[in-house]
Amino acid sequence: AAADGLGSIAIDTTQLNMSVTDPTAWATAMNNLGMVPVGLAGQQLVTDSICVPGFDPSLSMMTGITPINPMIPGMGLVPPPPPTDVPVVKEIIHCKSCTLFPPNPNLPPPSTRERPPGCKTVFVGGLPENATEEIIQEVFEQCGDITAIRKSKKNFCHIRFAEEFMVDKAIYLSGYRMRLGSSTDKKDSGRLHVDFAQARDDFYEWECKQRMLAREERHRRKMEEDRLRPPSPPAIMHYSEHEAALLAEKLKDDSKFSEAITVLLTWIERGEVNRRSANQFYSMVQSANSHVRRLMNEKAAHEQEMEQAKESFKNALTGILTQFEQIVAVFNASTRQKAWDHFSKAQRKNIDIWRKHSEELRNAHSEQLMGIRREEEMEMSDDDSGDNPSKKLRVDDSALAAQAYALKEENDSLRWQLDAYRNEVELLKQEKGQLFRTEESLTKDQQLQFLQQTMQGMQQQLLSIQEELNNKKSELEQAKEEQTHTQAMLKVLQEQLKSAKELAEINGHDESQANEINVLTVALVNQDREKNSEKRSPGLKSEKEALLIGIISTFLHVHPFGANIEYLWSYMQQLDSRISANEIEMLLMRLPRMFKQEFTGVGATLEKRWKFCAFEGIKT
Repeated sequence: AAADGLGSIAIDTTQLNMSVTDPTAWATAMNNLGMVPVGLAGQQLVTDSICVPGFDPSLSMMTGITPINPMIPGMGLVPPPPPTDVPVVKEIIHCKSCTLFPPNPNLPPPSTRERPPGCKTVFVGGLPENATEEIIQEVFEQCGDITAIRKSKKNFCHIRFAEEFMVDKAIYLSGYRMRLGSSTDKKDSGRLHVDFAQARDDFYEWECKQRMLAREERHRRKMEEDRLRPPSPPAIMHYSEHEAALLAEKLKDDSKFSEAITVLLTWIERGEVNRRSANQFYSMVQSANSHVRRLMNEKAAHEQEMEQAKESFKNALTGILTQFEQIVAVFNASTRQKAWDHFSKAQRKNIDIWRKHSEELRNAHSEQLMGIRREEEMEMSDDDSGDNPSKKLRVDDSALAAQAYALKEENDSLRWQLDAYRNEVELLKQEKGQLFRTEESLTKDQQLQFLQQTMQGMQQQLLSIQEELNNKKSELEQAKEEQTHTQAMLKVLQEQLKSAKELAEINGHDESQANEINVLTVALVNQDREKNSEKRSPGLKSEKEALLIGIISTFLHVHPFGANIEYLWSYMQQLDSRISANEIEMLLMRLPRMFKQEFTGVGATLEKRWKFCAFEGIKT
């Protein structure tokens, strides 16, 4: 039918040449309703593929625009948008009931209103008075599927398409002159004006589509957030005795320790620890503490693996550096005159570039290897500095402090045990008030009495430990004071010794006179020390100290020239093997009226001796 329609309105191609730039010829042709003047030469307006009955779809482009056959299904009236620098040339369109003539290309394009969102409806004005709805559908259905046509009596209509892109094809027909058949009546012709129309249905569908897209976007974002969100931690069960027993078993298992320690931490933070469950929690905390050694062993194993990896990396780097050295040696041998003269200029240039590049890489790897070796030397020096004798002196000085800290820890542990016993006693009291006086209650009374006795014994032990801790602290303070005082006195003695030697050399005295002066100065210093120590020396604390004082007094009385602390300690060691030299010296320093300390000798023979002076102390 399309071919028959085209054949019935075919035009002789010899009459289709006219000048497009001649406005007079164009106006005459349009006034004659499309009758083309004869004998005008110029550009051909229409292609043979549209006007000639024998349509050939394989024809190439003419005048820069692809030929269009509007009767082929699936192809619209609107060609693809041409490039911006090529002017758009519209062609004559033939339909079954009418013909569409293009507008004057010299005129400006027809104006359109702003396109409403989601527009699928167009306004078509300038229709011929005799145009029917079937003719309008025949013209515009080639732009796309038409859903509705609303025609008015005043030569205009509204056409609603199925899709938005079909509106653009309909807008392309704006400005065309429409002629029904071959009639020249004014009621059978009109100039089309196609524009965007604002319809409520279009806007509603557009809003629905936008809401659907927004929902899809929100769903996509939510899925992305859910995918990127870190997983929630597992739920922690509530505390019960059964769960606590299971958790205690898990804490002992290395594979389940991480999970179990998280549950234990959550229970403690929740406040599940009370008087009834304190012992159970204490055992679980103790089980957690037992994993410290395992973790330290794992750390040591990982450190060993790291050291092995470092060693293998260093060996591999050494091998690479050796190969770089060999490559550089090859380049250096190639640059010698014996081989250099046989290479061309381009080859020499490449060899020189390769040699410089290899030397740079060799130097970089060498610096990296030297850096690794420097780090190893620094680590070895740090290990050596750990055995410094000053650290040993520091450890010796802090021995008493460590002992005091250990006693304090033991004191705290005993206090916690005492609190646990008190909690058990209170629980037993509560259970006792709820039960009747039966044989079981009598046994509980006995248990309560036994626990009370145990608690009293623990309290006495705690008091004795506290008293011992206080004594140790006082002894530690006294030892520190004595150490500082002894150092100060030693400095004074050294200065006096130097001054005495200088005076002896000046006055010509002999060595015996210098020794007498030294002994006199030491005696004066000891008197000052005795006066100071009398003020702070406490009395005897136990019968054992009185017994020690008697034995030491007897020993020093038979040694009128005194004895050093090592000699005295070796004698006392035969009587009591547990006594120490420091304890004997502290006891002697606490009694300055009974025992005094003197320095004899000069230089390397200088010796510190203790003498018995109780008879002189009674007289003074």
